[in-house]
Amino acid sequence: MEQKVTIEEEIEKRDNRKRDGIQLILYISLLVLISFFIVKFVGQRTVVSGESMETTLNNGDNLIIDKISYRISDPKRFEIVVFPNPMDKSVYFIKRIIGLPGETVKIDGDGKIYINGSVLHENYGREVINNPGRAAETITLGKDEYFVMGDNRNNSLDSRFEEVGNIHRDDFIGRAWIRIYPFGKFKDLLPD
Repeated sequence: MEQKVTIEEEIEKRDNRKRDGIQLILYISLLVLISFFIVKFVGQRTVVSGESMETTLNNGDNLIIDKISYRISDPKRFEIVVFPNPMDKSVYFIKRIIGLPGETVKIDGDGKIYINGSVLHENYGREVINNPGRAAETITLGKDEYFVMGDNRNNSLDSRFEEVGNIHRDDFIGRAWIRIYPFGKFKDLLPD
């Protein structure tokens, strides 16, 4: 028995295919928009390039950067932050906050870091600092300035050097939140 399809049924099938296609396009557009919003305002994946944060972070580590926290709270000492290289805005630096707004920072000849005249007790630095750079003299941070350093203190271009200097809060892209790769080193990166 031959089945006959009416013109109305053909039109309805064509309209259903159009409607399905439009719904698919709208769904994909919504996913792209949500993904853009998350990457732009909430968090993003970043790959570490270089050795300045060893042994905390290594070349090739994949991190999730929290881009929302600094919109609602102040950066804290020892947090790891991401900001544009002051000499090339297309390259990003990842460093640890050492000095906070309004504080003084000085590094003595023995490599000790002083905040407001008191020794900073921390165990993030990989080794004794050989070159205090501009911090050989006391540096006073402005009301929105931070002093940052890499954990690999003798292999880090950071606030000790004129090329980087003090970092303004508005320059922070966000803070390192979690190392997601390599999987065996999955770790929360927020200070204790």
